[in-house]
Amino acid sequence: MRSGGRRKAGHPASPGPAQALVLVASCSDGRTPLVVYTPHRRDLLTLLEREYETSHPRVDVRWLDMGSQEVYDRVRSEAANPQADVWFGGPDTIFSRGAEDDLLAPYRPAWADAVPPASRDADDLYFGLYRAVPLLIYNSAAVSDEEAPRDWDDLLAPRWKGEVIIRDPLASGTMRTVFGMVLARSVTETGDPERGFDWLRRLDAQTKEYVVNPALLFEKLVRQEGLVSIWELTDMLFQQARGVPLAYRFPAGGTPVIDDSIGLVAGARHAAEARAFIDWVGGREALLLTAREAYRLPAREDLPAAELPEWAREALARIVVAEVDWALIAEHGAGWMARWDREVRSRG
Repeated sequence: MRSGGRRKAGHPASPGPAQALVLVASCSDGRTPLVVYTPHRRDLLTLLEREYETSHPRVDVRWLDMGSQEVYDRVRSEAANPQADVWFGGPDTIFSRGAEDDLLAPYRPAWADAVPPASRDADDLYFGLYRAVPLLIYNSAAVSDEEAPRDWDDLLAPRWKGEVIIRDPLASGTMRTVFGMVLARSVTETGDPERGFDWLRRLDAQTKEYVVNPALLFEKLVRQEGLVSIWELTDMLFQQARGVPLAYRFPAGGTPVIDDSIGLVAGARHAAEARAFIDWVGGREALLLTAREAYRLPAREDLPAAELPEWAREALARIVVAEVDWALIAEHGAGWMARWDREVRSRG
């Protein structure tokens, strides 16, 4: 979901395989490097790095942020010589592909039983850590609350012709999930994905541009190069905290709430440190910290609502969770997106 990368002295944002080896091996102060591949935003990562290193002074947390699809591609390309220790973040549908490709090692964290069964892998290869919630978003300086889209089909209205800006779904787990919901629903209701592809063609006809990262998405919406879009709750809350003129709605017909997951990379060089990090980041204190300071909605169900920040309590009360055939998306999602790219993208 996130492009760009961490810049830490001596390391480029997106190193190639040889550079990644240096990233893993070099640690001049004697600490053990813990390498994390992640689509999460810098605000969350720096917060967790600081807090974890304070309580674990012998560990140097080193993260590389990239799109969730890019994380999968990279872990897969490095399978014979793993460079990452922890795969941190992304839809569980992408993690399930990683599990099928033997990219993850089993580890059951201390907090596993607090996550609902539907949010964890049966073989303990990955677990939902946060909830990611796709939304309808719009420029609130140019679009009134009354005319803003209220459900997915509203994006197809003539009013939004040429006003839709979308994050490139080939790199974005969030957008892949939304498109997957549309196509899986078509299969469930009609027996094939054709009605869903027709909906995506109509959306493509409304779309002015597919952008490479969320930063560009927000920039173009603020500049009114487009007025409406689809994105995720956490980023929207960060934007609103900055005073950016963007607003959002929870889709009235339901949204595919994503299990934003975490797992231990198979063959991790620092597996013991990786397990300790996974235990810590899903622990009660870390989850409440990230909810307060980084707008992350915990997947655990044992945290009292009274301890959650107001934004989280409000979101839990307002979200309409869509029924989604996640197994269907996991099985066909990659093929569906390849077909979308080949037959639908920019053809409207």
